[in-house]
Amino acid sequence: MKPHRPVAKFRQLRWLFPVFFVALAVISVRAVDRVADRLYPPPLDRLGDLSTEIVDRNGQLLRAFANSEGRWRFALDLDRLDPRFIDLLLAYEDRRFWRHGGFDLPALIRSAAQYLTHDRIVSGGSTITMQLARLIEPRPRNIPAKLRQIWRAVQIERRMSKRQILKSYLTLAPYGGNLEGLRAASMAYFGRGVGHLPPAEAALLVALPQSPEARRPDRFPKNAELARNRVLARAVGAGVFSAAQARAAGLRPMTAKRRPFPSLAAHETARLAEGVQSGTRLVTHLDAELQGKLENLARLRAGALGPKASVAIIVAEHGTGRLRAHVGSPDLFEARRQGSIDMTRAIRSPGSVLKPFIYGLAFEAGIAHPNTLIEDRPTDFSGYAPQNFDGEFRGTVTMAEALSLSLNIPAVKVLESVGPVRFLSRLARAGARPRLPEAGAPGLAVALGGAFMRPWRVAASRLRSMAWVSGRRSLPPARCSALWPAAMLPIF
Repeated sequence: MKPHRPVAKFRQLRWLFPVFFVALAVISVRAVDRVADRLYPPPLDRLGDLSTEIVDRNGQLLRAFANSEGRWRFALDLDRLDPRFIDLLLAYEDRRFWRHGGFDLPALIRSAAQYLTHDRIVSGGSTITMQLARLIEPRPRNIPAKLRQIWRAVQIERRMSKRQILKSYLTLAPYGGNLEGLRAASMAYFGRGVGHLPPAEAALLVALPQSPEARRPDRFPKNAELARNRVLARAVGAGVFSAAQARAAGLRPMTAKRRPFPSLAAHETARLAEGVQSGTRLVTHLDAELQGKLENLARLRAGALGPKASVAIIVAEHGTGRLRAHVGSPDLFEARRQGSIDMTRAIRSPGSVLKPFIYGLAFEAGIAHPNTLIEDRPTDFSGYAPQNFDGEFRGTVTMAEALSLSLNIPAVKVLESVGPVRFLSRLARAGARPRLPEAGAPGLAVALGGAFMRPWRVAASRLRSMAWVSGRRSLPPARCSALWPAAMLPIF
């Protein structure tokens, strides 16, 4: 007897039931996963606490400030990173990085089997993404924590591209002490950026994050060397370096030491960093090379002047008025010289710095010309009898020569012609804000430093005051270029 037709049909379609239940289970798991993903998203907000960087006009680091946790952690641009370093990192840490979705199942199985066989961890199974998950959410190293890492890694892969994951890992990875991230480590241990990393240095930077304290090259050079050479051996097998390159790199002695980060223009960079959000990168008009040379000059000059003398230098570019160098003191930490005080912002006597302004005002008023003759002879100005620095007198000279030689008598004579009140008024309009001694009236001594000012205001007012000279073509541009830089290097 034939079965009932509906029963026969059920027997033909019964294979659909397992498929239905498997599909239902998959949908349920995915639904639970999505709900959990929304309720417990990965704490990606912990990626942004970076160090503040202040760089010169060419992008060279002048000074950096640690982040809010006191750690050195610099932003990283993958496009400026040596591409061989990424190849080396992935060859050693995560060969299937570009293909997996957060965790590498074969690597996890291999790691578990090795642990069961040797009763110790022989090789890790964590991917770069899993390591990033551990960095942003530290937990004890146990099986539940590992399972959570895998889940977080999958979440991260959903939210970030592979390049973003790499960038974040290389920004947060620990390198010993308070160093975090590849750039901080490269600058601290090798004094260089990450645009080109020799094989020996690249291998060490790959090895350090796995055991950053035990492998610190400045404290445990032997451990660091062994770890570096293991990375080099793996690099040969992966084809990143040739055997000859790896052999040569492995022979290099471990000389990496912890270097201080640059601290150029200490006073000016500290002022710029005030109130700035952590992680900001400020680009200035300063020139790091010029700044370094002038800081050395200030130290040498202060040393010659005595143990308590201080020196300040400020340089503004002719034609634009942009600040190119700022030395507030010979040494920020020198207590005897009060190095913490920015002398460019202290009220000082400007000495001969004002002489070009005096001549410029005379040229503007049509009182004189660069080739106008003037006498440099002993002169008494109603009881005021200034002398030249060397005690000598040159006789009849042109005004251009008098300014070039910084002669005192001619400068006072020119100021007498234009008037001290008029001159100080013009300085104030230019932003210099001169100050006179208490109960003092503007006098001819202003020409030789009798009005007190802050050096940085003198430099800041330079651009507007240049109109006195070059705007009317009273002084040839060539002469102007030669004179003004000397005037804008006041050493107080």
